[in-house]
Amino acid sequence: MNPLDLMATLRPDARTRSASPENPAGEPGGGGGATDGTGAAAARDLGRGWKVSPSVEVAPGATHPLLEATGSGVVQHLWVTTHPRHWRELVLRMHWDGDPAPAVEVPLGDFFGQGWGEFAQLSSQVVAANPHGGLNSYWRMPFRRGARITLDNLGADAAVVYYQVTWSEEEVGEHEGYLHAQWRRDHPLERGRTHVLLDGVEGAGHYVGTYLAWGVNSSGWWGEGEVKFYLDDDDDLASVCGTGTEDYFGGAWNFDVPGQGYTTYSTPYLGLHQVLRPDGLYRSQQRFGMYRWHLPDPVRFRSALRVDVQALGWRSGGRYLPLADDIASTAFLYLDRTSTSRPSAPGVDEMEVL
Repeated sequence: MNPLDLMATLRPDARTRSASPENPAGEPGGGGGATDGTGAAAARDLGRGWKVSPSVEVAPGATHPLLEATGSGVVQHLWVTTHPRHWRELVLRMHWDGDPAPAVEVPLGDFFGQGWGEFAQLSSQVVAANPHGGLNSYWRMPFRRGARITLDNLGADAAVVYYQVTWSEEEVGEHEGYLHAQWRRDHPLERGRTHVLLDGVEGAGHYVGTYLAWGVNSSGWWGEGEVKFYLDDDDDLASVCGTGTEDYFGGAWNFDVPGQGYTTYSTPYLGLHQVLRPDGLYRSQQRFGMYRWHLPDPVRFRSALRVDVQALGWRSGGRYLPLADDIASTAFLYLDRTSTSRPSAPGVDEMEVL
């Protein structure tokens, strides 16, 4: 349904709930009642109800629940902020309907298109990253019996985290899928191999989004590779095959505006929102952040899905050059089940930006 239509649609069966450090359980009439917390000293002259507990401190090795909901509902908005140095140390996990296996298991920054530990404005339909590190998700996240969202701190230092999760208690439609997101990284990619975004996914569903944090380890243009979707019974050849990396993200001709070079853009459904250039001293390699949300054009499958991207540049004689780049991907999809095949949980060394 169009979001504008939802504004005028009354839902007497639904009720909005919201969890934050000021109301961890999202209880009705339970917001702002803390007498102790990270803001207690600042509110000492004002007392209860005056921003006493606006954030939490997640200790090294600790897991903090952002949401623990029971019954049927839909997570509508997730906002979180913490210092950028923690974006590749905190792992965001989401479990649906009591499944012990997470449907979402992604470094916090990458879930919001911020894979390099440096802020980049991202203005899109379902993800917005705003100054300076306000991370917003509007992915629709239905659940039928319960939802659990957590942050795991794999870093060596405590992380101060502010957050708010808003959901609606409501019935979920029979054909609504569960949101999944998976993270993978090749650092570096083995030459002559493709970077895999998804593999072994079983069930019926549709693919809805890609975020790539791409670090280039060679000179020249790096984005000749194609993005491919292997649907259902596809084997060696894919059903959906693009024409190049920048083409898949809605750009063209190397993202290179004559006289300007790599040029960033951020639109509702796709963008090259981040370009990090060498500084001539300590910073090496060029690094890029790109996203595409398949909202008007979901990639639908009935039984299985595999997705990969080639890494290709140019070499002498007009030949393609397989690249050994640093590629991290986050793939988003909706599926008819609460868990599926997924990679091993990311470790702090695996996530580290080097």
